[in-house]
Amino acid sequence: MLLYHYYEKKNGPFRSISELSDAQAEEVLERIRSEKPDAFIARRPEDYVQKRRRFEKILLEEFRKKGGLIERETPHYLVVEACPFFEKWYEQTACVTIDTANLDVRALSFTYGDSHPTFSGNVKDGKEYRNRLYTYDEILEIIGKYGLPQHWNPDFKFGPECYVEVQMWTDRGLEKYLK
Repeated sequence: MLLYHYYEKKNGPFRSISELSDAQAEEVLERIRSEKPDAFIARRPEDYVQKRRRFEKILLEEFRKKGGLIERETPHYLVVEACPFFEKWYEQTACVTIDTANLDVRALSFTYGDSHPTFSGNVKDGKEYRNRLYTYDEILEIIGKYGLPQHWNPDFKFGPECYVEVQMWTDRGLEKYLK
């Protein structure tokens, strides 16, 4: 399975506001909103940092319950396979591709769709993948059953999912990108 990490080219890969204090994270988001108001990332809500921290805590606890390998308190984010949606996310989008054959899949968790709507409780359509975190083997079954959302829902016409989100709970395998 190929995993893709999209990022702003000038900032470099695997940089996360989750690793910043709340005040620093808010500063970064405010700078993006003022400097790049048309970028998709600039449209995040005012309470985004608080929501993100809440959802990351849920992801961590759910992965802990599944016995996942956790070497970081906050994950690196990737998606399963290429996703054109992210090409519009940044001003100058760049991408890193990583094969799961080169990773310890025990340190990977997955949500079918973005983790925020998955765990928000706001989407009440009864789909089995709402409020669920998956291991590598489990997500293979879900993808086998439903396919990749970017293929059947690239424009969000059929719900909030348009990709499979990957949460990577280790730095191992990313050394050359984290310099």
